[in-house]
Amino acid sequence: MYLLLIIANVLVSLRGFKVPSFFNDYSFHPTSVLKRGEYYRMVTSGFLHVDPGHLIFNMITLFFFGSLLERLVGIPKFLVIYFASMVAGDLLSLWLHRNQSAYRAVGASGAVCGIIFATIALYPGIRIFIMFIPIGIPGWIYAVFFIWYSSFGIQRQMGNIGHDAHLGGAIAGLLLASFFFPGVVFAHYLVTMGLLALSIAALVLALTR
Repeated sequence: MYLLLIIANVLVSLRGFKVPSFFNDYSFHPTSVLKRGEYYRMVTSGFLHVDPGHLIFNMITLFFFGSLLERLVGIPKFLVIYFASMVAGDLLSLWLHRNQSAYRAVGASGAVCGIIFATIALYPGIRIFIMFIPIGIPGWIYAVFFIWYSSFGIQRQMGNIGHDAHLGGAIAGLLLASFFFPGVVFAHYLVTMGLLALSIAALVLALTR
């Protein structure tokens, strides 16, 4: 199923690259969602990307983590995590940008972050390789840094990056993995509880900025 999601992302994104009106009609736009009830944007925007680099980066990440998580949890749970993380990221963005009529966002990053954090919840010691760093970083260390960086990015409104969608998606993935597989997560509960506590703190900071 992760391969079908990758194909869908590529096809929809290519359409968005070529047709600006298509891109605008289906991108995430808080004003359109809240005032015109165009809730579908919270899903369709997750299949659009700004440029080929943005698309390739997300799809490579989805390929590696999606293939692993799908084998671990099965297709139904994998799809729940993917789409719930996508919507969770957009809900946080919707709240933070509710009064910004010019704000638009696209990308599968929220869903992909949910997939990554669900995998880390199940295997916190998994090695994650980041560009230009030859040594794999333990998943739980990556998660701590990622939550801090996303929270910092939201507070400073840093760069043209959807830090809020990343954080919302990551928290959703962490929570859903804990819900679906409490026994597995309990085996390393100190790591899970620590990540949940850090996530809640980051979420509170984001909502009160």
